[in-house]
Amino acid sequence: MSATIRCFSAALALACVPAIAQTPAKPQTMQQVLDASKPSDWRRPDPANTLYLDLAAGRVVIELAPDFAPLHAKNIKALVRGHYFDGLAILRVQDNFVTQWGDPDAEDAKKARSFGDASKTVAPEFERAIDKNLPFTALPDGDVYASQVGFTNGFPSARDAKSGKTWLAHCYGMVGAGRDNGVDSGSGAELYVVIGQEPRQLDRNIALVGRVVQGMEWLSALPRGTGALGFYEKPEQRVAIRSVRLAADVPEAERTPLEILRTDTPTFTALVESRRNRRDDWYKVPAGKIGLCNVPLPVRAPPAR
Repeated sequence: MSATIRCFSAALALACVPAIAQTPAKPQTMQQVLDASKPSDWRRPDPANTLYLDLAAGRVVIELAPDFAPLHAKNIKALVRGHYFDGLAILRVQDNFVTQWGDPDAEDAKKARSFGDASKTVAPEFERAIDKNLPFTALPDGDVYASQVGFTNGFPSARDAKSGKTWLAHCYGMVGAGRDNGVDSGSGAELYVVIGQEPRQLDRNIALVGRVVQGMEWLSALPRGTGALGFYEKPEQRVAIRSVRLAADVPEAERTPLEILRTDTPTFTALVESRRNRRDDWYKVPAGKIGLCNVPLPVRAPPAR
């Protein structure tokens, strides 16, 4: 056999050997992403900007957003330290919309609770200037209400490069300061939390002041009000507020220890991707996209050291 034929036969034999397929790594589920997270991927909320809303049923933990609403955060803390909310009530639970709390007698000058050192009016904080020093983790998919959406320090946010503005978005669990027609009438004495669909049409029309990080079940599962806009029609229907405290003013032994996943890390980016393309065994057709308000924001008890 000639050398040429031998070479051809050898090449043919090699060509017939099945290639070893490279099995792609199986995409991670959200739980796998969280299980692989590092301690540095998590942060503890600042006690100076964390509220404890205590009801008979349990505690609601609210993280304030002074980067977006500093005047409102300051006024709310003044109200809290003046015990303004203690003994007031949840006044309104509108199905698929909001739960709202405040003073039932706010419209009666003789009965209305005193604001103490807090202001009755606060300048509108519906949006703020984009700041390169304020972290922003953009989502890869589009949005109906803004040219770009993502997360800033754990809060769902939107931005518009043309106007140079950024703002918080009305996603589930976000807390806002109710107001009348006047843009400066939302003092923070009347607060609401989104409990249903994402009412994004409210963005840039009301100051969002924070979000619930634990205890949403105590606000979202309440009986719906039977009056207009979900207001309770009888005083006995209202849910009493035991107290609202700033975590920094609560003895450390009585605080609720929590860690929140940071939104400026590769771990959060991986979490977003795990939700955009659900590869859990149950899913057969991954969506390939995700909306701002569909991104979960994990919160956990600090692991034992």
